[in-house]
Amino acid sequence: MSGVDADRALVERVQDGDRDAFRVLVERYQKRVYALARSVLKDSEEAADVTQEAFIKAFRSLASFKGEAGFYTWIYRITNNLCIDFLRRHGGSETVPYDDALPDTPAGEAPAAVLSTRLGTNPQRSVLRRELADKLEDALGQLPEKHRVILILREVDGLSYEELAETLEIPKGTVMSRLFHARAKMQAILADYLAGDAPEAAVNEEE
Repeated sequence: MSGVDADRALVERVQDGDRDAFRVLVERYQKRVYALARSVLKDSEEAADVTQEAFIKAFRSLASFKGEAGFYTWIYRITNNLCIDFLRRHGGSETVPYDDALPDTPAGEAPAAVLSTRLGTNPQRSVLRRELADKLEDALGQLPEKHRVILILREVDGLSYEELAETLEIPKGTVMSRLFHARAKMQAILADYLAGDAPEAAVNEEE
């Protein structure tokens, strides 16, 4: 049984009154939901509160869940919306403007992803991997919220373009262009580290 089918079976059990099935769903996704919340809010306690609230909201709404999207896509969307609401309530919503339109770039020249291609697997590079992981976390924290979220969902959680469109409730074309700009900004922030002696690049407001 695939992960999506297993989730669907668990959801059906919950809808039939099996609370233990929901506990399985929580155990399966709570770490990933927390990671998403923390990446947006940049605070562990606030992320823990939002994670708990997301699962409570999901449980209360599960009776009306029809399964058009996968459970994890649904819970991520709930979490993302709660994070945005939290930031707005507490005056932390980022207002950095940006244009989701793709720039005029020839095919194949878009900036490469930096989250999953620089760590390597050589045990002798464990210190470098830890250092890069710290740099990546710091760089993510400097991105506008929408760029940060889409990178986490794509590069860490591995959501497809279709799943990103469902989770973030945006068109697939916007997903592609937003990822392009998010990766470009990550490369700008990390330019000095990745190039060794390159001057530190500032993050543009938007292209």
